[in-house]
Amino acid sequence: MNELIAISALIGDRTYRIKINPADEEVVRKTLKVINEKILEFKTHFAGKDMQDYIAMVLIWYATEQHNNASAMVSNENLTEKLLSIEKMIDNQLNEK
Repeated sequence: MNELIAISALIGDRTYRIKINPADEEVVRKTLKVINEKILEFKTHFAGKDMQDYIAMVLIWYATEQHNNASAMVSNENLTEKLLSIEKMIDNQLNEK
């Protein structure tokens, strides 16, 4: 079993000490990078807000992205099922001849 490792996670203007699975370190660091890039993006578009507002905006953006990705995945699964059904129908037609 892997031991958890401690990393420093910088989000906005604060550093958090978190423990993660070593196998997840790359994903966590990339996610932190995206979060901080989005914070900077929102700071340039919405001047005058405090850091908590920017983090809330990023949280809403991230949750929406996850929802959209899940919806797209469901659509792809439905498409795959329909294509498999059509393929079976074609196979049946070819086998009848």
